Amino acid sequence: MLIRRHDAARDEEWRAFLAAHDFGELIASGRDHEVPVVVPTHFIFDGAMEITLHLARPNPVWERLRENPVGIVSAFDAYTYIPTGWNADPPVPPEEGVPTSYYAAVQATCRFEIVDSPDLLADILTRQLAHFQREGGHARVDPKEGRYASLLPGIRGLRGQIIDVHAKFKFGGNKSREHRERIAEQLDARGAPRDADARAHLLRRLSSS
Repeated sequence: MLIRRHDAARDEEWRAFLAAHDFGELIASGRDHEVPVVVPTHFIFDGAMEITLHLARPNPVWERLRENPVGIVSAFDAYTYIPTGWNADPPVPPEEGVPTSYYAAVQATCRFEIVDSPDLLADILTRQLAHFQREGGHARVDPKEGRYASLLPGIRGLRGQIIDVHAKFKFGGNKSREHRERIAEQLDARGAPRDADARAHLLRRLSSS
């Protein structure tokens, strides 16, 4: 199932996914380069249309975003392999089944603003600390004094307004209910890493179908 941002019926799903997944890749192509810059990074999503993050100043992504402020934040999870036998429906022999992958993936296209203002950087860091370190235990981020004041010149912030979303939640939606129920049982029995997450996505779709 391919979802775009203007598909209002599915907006809630990709928003919930981004809210629950705060690490991914920032992809910036710039202009006239053979390959884009790809930066693994933490980020925070405001639940509506904005993604914020910060990176060190010595990063090639800044040059690319100056050339072209549009980039992508990509996140994925719940990926797992569905073997031939699982995906074969009778009368197809198990060994002749077609294997597949289950996964959830969201690519948010953003128009980015580079943030250099110490006050705005402090705001980004304060919100990131509140998200990632909810137990506290860190100093207040003050752009004028304290530990963080001396560190802020070494970073830059990014505020990205989401302008489009490509999302794919691939969990056997083209198969029968009986087929998907069988796959859910097999995922539960196998118990490989991320099988539980894939099974949860699968069962949620079954319950809403």
